[in-house]
Amino acid sequence: SSTSPKMNPRHAIIRALSIVALFGLVACTSVSYEEMTPASRSDVADLASAIEALAGEVDREEATRAAQIAYDYPLQLAREYQLTDPPLIHNIKVNNGTRPRGLCYHWADDLQARLAQEGFETLTLHRAIANADNPILIDHSTVIISGKDDGLFEGIVLDPWRNSGALFWSPVLEDERYTWVPRQVVFENRRQSVARRAN
Repeated sequence: SSTSPKMNPRHAIIRALSIVALFGLVACTSVSYEEMTPASRSDVADLASAIEALAGEVDREEATRAAQIAYDYPLQLAREYQLTDPPLIHNIKVNNGTRPRGLCYHWADDLQARLAQEGFETLTLHRAIANADNPILIDHSTVIISGKDDGLFEGIVLDPWRNSGALFWSPVLEDERYTWVPRQVVFENRRQSVARRAN
């Protein structure tokens, strides 16, 4: 749901057909921020334990606070985004101006900003993008949390977009849906691609 380099017409057609097919799978799913409920204590505790277990000496209170925010704040964002549809349909509404925000990078930007307000001393936040080099699939952005001195591949994906505000989390290398690449690497690859086309 972030911008991709220009693709050739054949890839554009394939991508469009893939999106239409996917809409057929998700369009019947009703999603509304009014029906969302807070995460259970056990859900938050599981994420807090996973964060605390990250490499390095992660402070237990920081891990618990990060987990609670990661679950609670997306519910607030869903209200602010006026979420009533599955992710890809909501994306269309954002792009045509009938919803204020809610593309994947909006979720990632806003969750990262909220977590950053906590001033964690034993945790680090990262950004990553998946599908950037795939001409068929839509780019997807997320925020990743890791121990203070670790890279994103040692961290945990915090992704509220894919389940419409209901947090998905997973160790980065165990995410079966996406292969994550550091955002700065994706941006540099795009910069080089634009430079090559200009020459």
